[in-house]
Amino acid sequence: MCAADSNSLELCYNGLSLSFRMADIISTVEFNYSGELLATGDKGGRVVIFQREQESKNRLLSRGEYNVYSTFQSHEPEFDYLKSLEIEEKINKIRWLPQQNAAHFLLSANDKTIKLWKISERDKRAEGYNLKDEDGRLRDPFRITTLRVPVLMPMDLMVEASPRRIFANAHTYHINSISVNSDYETYISADDLRINLWHLEITDRSFNIVDIKPANMEELTEVITAAECHPHQCNVFVYSSSKGTIRLCDMRAAALCDRHSKFFEEPEDPSSRSFFSEIISSISDVKFSHSGRYMMTRDYLSVKVWDLNMENRPVETYQVHEYLRSKLCSLYENDCIFDKFECCWNGSDSAIMTGSYNNFFRMFDRNTRRDITLEASRENSKPRAMLKPRKVCTGGKRKKDEISVDSLDFNKKILHTAWHPKENVIAVAATNNLYIFQDKIN
Repeated sequence: MCAADSNSLELCYNGLSLSFRMADIISTVEFNYSGELLATGDKGGRVVIFQREQESKNRLLSRGEYNVYSTFQSHEPEFDYLKSLEIEEKINKIRWLPQQNAAHFLLSANDKTIKLWKISERDKRAEGYNLKDEDGRLRDPFRITTLRVPVLMPMDLMVEASPRRIFANAHTYHINSISVNSDYETYISADDLRINLWHLEITDRSFNIVDIKPANMEELTEVITAAECHPHQCNVFVYSSSKGTIRLCDMRAAALCDRHSKFFEEPEDPSSRSFFSEIISSISDVKFSHSGRYMMTRDYLSVKVWDLNMENRPVETYQVHEYLRSKLCSLYENDCIFDKFECCWNGSDSAIMTGSYNNFFRMFDRNTRRDITLEASRENSKPRAMLKPRKVCTGGKRKKDEISVDSLDFNKKILHTAWHPKENVIAVAATNNLYIFQDKIN
């Protein structure tokens, strides 16, 4: 790491100096339900929406290309004077709502506040008002001698983002998750100790459905790390903890879901226990499969797939970067061991993807059990170029195309990934760059 001020970061890598502002670091990536729009949020509180190019006979190769559709400032930095606490503008999560009309709606959250945004298009304007001139000035009433009927005239397309609801003052701790329910009327938001249920039309109150805060904070042993609603059953949701456990709750059982319906935990092997065991077992992300039959969790070293009908162990475990187990001490010292990697399913639930260090990301095929490591970098990602699989050498003689585990760059990390809901198009956020890859076009 090179010297830099608090608002910018300078990475030195292979003799190259890469400077960018901290505000430009991408903090969340999310496709909408159709996959035609892709939203990113960054540490500067901005939301950038990309729209997919329409395929045409003249531009058959444009399939999968996304161009900027709209950019707007979602959150601003705030200061809580009662607690003398700065509230960052960084966007923690974005969640789309299913499209019901010509407009699009999405939820964006920073540490404390959730906002519902409407993104709409305008390509016509009204002209011929009776009381106003074309420049907007009021006309002299004595000059109005005839009645005019306003008409709609075409204009350049404008994309407008307007806040429709602001959901605030419900979280004492930092919001780490928001998830839209399958009834599309409610959603949940989670912080370290509580989960709230909101109605999309009601901003002044929410229902607290999970509260794990102990009477004495010194007795606190775990925190909530992620939460998500079931894709088909609006009464079911799950939340994960820093102890590596997942609780499935049913809102029909009680108003306060402190008692879980199912409890998922893999017993720890006593022979492999170490000082870092509890830290690396903390779950950083949980995602239901599209079918609703399975869920996936990501801890520091692995991705696990759980069957909702089997609580005692996962049905599949994929090692993401097992070669880092010997590096846990240095990763603890540079705080990388606390990085929160996300994971995602493909549209058919047959493959999963998650990120790693050195701008590597990993993809696992659940049917063949094959996996691949790919790199998102400007040097290797020219348009239309095929990505070459990367391999990490853990010891012994290093082959030509392999990279040594000792030369991995831990400042370059892929924490946020997203998969198109219907096609093999993926979005990967690498620091301040967004990479979009698609399967080979024949």
